[in-house]
Amino acid sequence: MKVRERKLKEGRITKVSGPLVVAEGLDNAKMFDVVRVGPMRLIGEVIEIRGSKASIQVYEETAGLSPGDPVVTTGEPLSVELAPGMLEGIFDGIQRPLNLIEEKAGAFITRGIEVPSIDREKKWKFEPRVKPGDKVQGGDIIGTVQETVIVEHRIMVPHGIEGTVEEIKSGEFTVVDTIARIKTAEGIKEIQMLQKWPVRKIRPYKKKLAPEEPMSTGQRVIDTFFPVAKGGTACIPGPFGSGKTVVQHQLAKWADADIVVYIGCGERGNEMTDVLLEFPELTDPKSGEPLMKRTVLIANTSNMPVAAREASIYTGITIAEYFRDMGYSVALMADSTSRWAEALREMSGRLEEMPGEEGYPAYLASRLAEFYERAGKVVCAGSDDRIGALTAVGAVSPPGGDLSEPVTQGTLRVVKVFWALDAALAYARHFPAINWLTSYSLYLDKIEEWIDKQINQEWSSLRAEAMRLLQEESELQEIVRLVGIDALSVKDRLTLESAKSIREDYLHQNAFHEVDTYASLKKQYSMLKLIIMFHNEANKAIDAGAAFKDIVNLPVREKIARAKYIPEDRIEEINAIQKDIKEQLEALVTEGGMLSA
Repeated sequence: MKVRERKLKEGRITKVSGPLVVAEGLDNAKMFDVVRVGPMRLIGEVIEIRGSKASIQVYEETAGLSPGDPVVTTGEPLSVELAPGMLEGIFDGIQRPLNLIEEKAGAFITRGIEVPSIDREKKWKFEPRVKPGDKVQGGDIIGTVQETVIVEHRIMVPHGIEGTVEEIKSGEFTVVDTIARIKTAEGIKEIQMLQKWPVRKIRPYKKKLAPEEPMSTGQRVIDTFFPVAKGGTACIPGPFGSGKTVVQHQLAKWADADIVVYIGCGERGNEMTDVLLEFPELTDPKSGEPLMKRTVLIANTSNMPVAAREASIYTGITIAEYFRDMGYSVALMADSTSRWAEALREMSGRLEEMPGEEGYPAYLASRLAEFYERAGKVVCAGSDDRIGALTAVGAVSPPGGDLSEPVTQGTLRVVKVFWALDAALAYARHFPAINWLTSYSLYLDKIEEWIDKQINQEWSSLRAEAMRLLQEESELQEIVRLVGIDALSVKDRLTLESAKSIREDYLHQNAFHEVDTYASLKKQYSMLKLIIMFHNEANKAIDAGAAFKDIVNLPVREKIARAKYIPEDRIEEINAIQKDIKEQLEALVTEGGMLSA
């Protein structure tokens, strides 16, 4: 990341402690200024100032630095570069492009290497949307660039600029070429495609809206029972091996979002490798193009500098806000915020701050809240009142699955959706291993209204009935464990069978199956309708004298179980099974009546 340096006083290192460096003499430095440390000009950020001493968080390996080495401030905060060229890119925690660094320096990042985040040489075809004489303000779209076959990159007037367009060009330009000139009260401002924005500062918007529309994910347990709204917040806590990363991969692949920003903050390198290998091969269900065409990856894996891990989620959410400001729906995945919090704890310890619970800094909860409050559905800045949404989903990795630890608790206070991953379900090979009895969604009421209108008015009643059956199953299983299944009535046994069908035929979903990996809301409705319809019709059949063992052995049950493997374009085949349910249960009742006669 290249930053413009001002002629400011040079300081000297007095102490080196891992990624923390203390320097004296930076009289003009301000909090969160970017500095260059030592002879190799390593990137760092001022995180504390005490008198004449500045504590610097260095984003690279500090081996070899010693007292007396120079430190120069750039006078600018840690910022990201925003321009065409980010999509399909993979960056580290401070937006250094890993693919370009590999071309320049090989497989390992050379310390002090300076590579611009956005390619300065590539030319983009810019098409203006305004003309000379038009009045514009910060956030207005002045032109577009077709960045990928899926995404149109909308070039916006930088915030703080308002005036009249004097000149605007059309044609092919690099991101640093002047594409427009705007006459403002302070004089003429030259506009480039490239903008910079400090990562710790929220990008402005006009107004925040209440999230009401679901961000469908194609995962039945999420969309049906614990949906997240576009512009909402969610967390996925769970112990090691319970499937957090797979759930986030599924959300990144199938979520109903225009742009995906995936942040790997502190997870293992092989998981990011999976993303890099899978996403180019996966087809976007909306466009038929590779998913990478609308994805930005931020990779700061566990073997990368711990300090840059702390910055990575801010880098990711600033890029996500930029695309939201264009009027897009953006899904951000952070995997995992526990590793980010560990980086925060390490830096806090080196600063010798008073520790809070379990050694985390006392400000952990407020930092988590600052991150998640940047999500939301907003009326974007600009004169056209376009609406954009940023949905944030964070994985949490509590040690041993202990949900009472500080990171999980701090996250639960601010997010509205809780997908609790259960080790017992994971060991039973039930995936996604989201526990339907402990998870919740505070968006449910609004989203059910939307789905009732858009999909089918029966949706909310079917969902309520399915959840009732699952809760009853839990209570009945306690009785079965104590006195055995023979103590249950026939209707209670039917409840157990129906709940088992919901669990195994509906909630269980194979992420690696070409059809079952994704289910649209229409397909989910048709599948759930089959199970609830079978339960209700079977209850009537029992009242009419049908034998329980005959009901559970009906051939139609196999069809219900295999409905999940019917492709999206053949949903009518799922709906046709309703007729089979009625016919087979009616035949059973008729046979029972004839036998008794």
